[in-house]
Amino acid sequence: MSHATLSAIRSVRPIVGLEVHVQLATRTKMFSTAGNGAHVEFDGAAPNGLIDPVVLGLPGALPVMSREAVEMAARVGLALGCSLAGFTKWDRKSYFYPDLPKGYQISQYDLPICFDGAVDLPSTDERGSIDLDGAWTRIGILRAHLEEDAGKLLHEAPGGGAIDGSLADYNRAGSPLLEIVTQPDFTSGEQVVAFAKLLRNICRFLGVSEGVMQKGHMRFEPNINCEIELEDGKLVRTPIVEVKNLNSFKAVRGAIEYELAQQPGRWLEDGRQFGAGTKTTRGWDDERGVTFVQREKEDAHDYRYFPDPDLVPVVIDDAWKAELSGSLPELPLARLRKYVSEYGLGVKEAQSLVDERDVCFFYEAAIEELALLGCERARAGKLAANFLLQAGLKRANERSVLVNELGITAKQVAAIAWLREQGKLNNQSADELFGELCDASINDDVEKLAGERGWLIVRDDAAMERWVAMAIGEQPQAAQDVREGKQQAIGRLVGAAMKHAGGKADAKTVREAILKTLGG
Repeated sequence: MSHATLSAIRSVRPIVGLEVHVQLATRTKMFSTAGNGAHVEFDGAAPNGLIDPVVLGLPGALPVMSREAVEMAARVGLALGCSLAGFTKWDRKSYFYPDLPKGYQISQYDLPICFDGAVDLPSTDERGSIDLDGAWTRIGILRAHLEEDAGKLLHEAPGGGAIDGSLADYNRAGSPLLEIVTQPDFTSGEQVVAFAKLLRNICRFLGVSEGVMQKGHMRFEPNINCEIELEDGKLVRTPIVEVKNLNSFKAVRGAIEYELAQQPGRWLEDGRQFGAGTKTTRGWDDERGVTFVQREKEDAHDYRYFPDPDLVPVVIDDAWKAELSGSLPELPLARLRKYVSEYGLGVKEAQSLVDERDVCFFYEAAIEELALLGCERARAGKLAANFLLQAGLKRANERSVLVNELGITAKQVAAIAWLREQGKLNNQSADELFGELCDASINDDVEKLAGERGWLIVRDDAAMERWVAMAIGEQPQAAQDVREGKQQAIGRLVGAAMKHAGGKADAKTVREAILKTLGG
């Protein structure tokens, strides 16, 4: 018992670290040639369809390391600012559980492949919008190490029926798993979610994981405690709680906020403080919004780590390190900054383009196509963004797909944007043309198609003079107001002229012609 009361607590400082398990999307498993369920080729495989003697730990079966998994892990580490170990080895982590067929897990203990990194995390608002000009927080990366995943236990029959016992599916067993461990640098659930989203995006841009949370491609385990300052100045730290296997950002935030709210009260009740043997593991009940005790957390010595005698160490020389560093693509935050600084986009616009990897690549492909048409690159970035975030996003939301999945190609987007930039299409016609190219598999010349639909703007001075004259005749008061300098009246004249043009004129050009005619 602490014998203290809530009134004795002056302040509470949150201390939160994060462990993230990323299933790497290699084609085969970490130490065998069995298919990896995190790879698109084996997605949805039948239960226990992705196993072999190595996965099951049968006598005489020997593991062989996947080079692809090592390279994927190294690229993630480099993207997180980590150093790569020149020498690392494999260790056996022993514990008994039905989903672990060998009775031990091959992992890395004292010599992880990646270590001592850091990520600068921008501040975000409640909706997750990034503030580039706000405060940034440096999140230390303690380590990132490779291991093999365990299998999965099912406590009900497929389809939800009750069973007497549990079912073991070993499809996931042996899959390459990258465990990323941060320093306890977070102070809120909001910060952790921002980091988790950034990490997911980094992994997707690197091509090491699709990051589909519902499929378990990424699992988050926050380690939460707090420092309590009492009225007499004494500092008390609560025991660490690790919340296991969270697979949604909502759950991550909810679990952290719940624990931070509960831990001071628990300390008041039991007086337990941070120390060896005090760490506990809890689960998260999403329906009730609470954590619940699972077990007392083991310490490292409980796992009886020792070097795996069947695997050779991994040596990453300078040439291999240089090759891995050179393979990194431009990362999401760097792209976001470029879109803002070079293309003149707002931060929210840029963020909406980088939040989805395939949309981002589609956007950049449209920029390249515009550049080939002769558009200056900075302008191309703005034009492509305008079309994707307006005409594209509107239709994508209606159909519950991504912009790049609408059917229109990046080349067609560029062609529409360039016609609009040259004044050959007005906004309405450009939007209609965009929609038509989404609705059908049309490979025709875009400008030719616009002409066939009667959407191309007519560059006919005589026709323009006629439309303007008809508008002035219909709106004499508006014309007089414009002559007297009342510019707001020009809207009625533009509308009338555009109606007579029947979509073959651009509002900007019509406005200029009216002002010229009226001497404005």
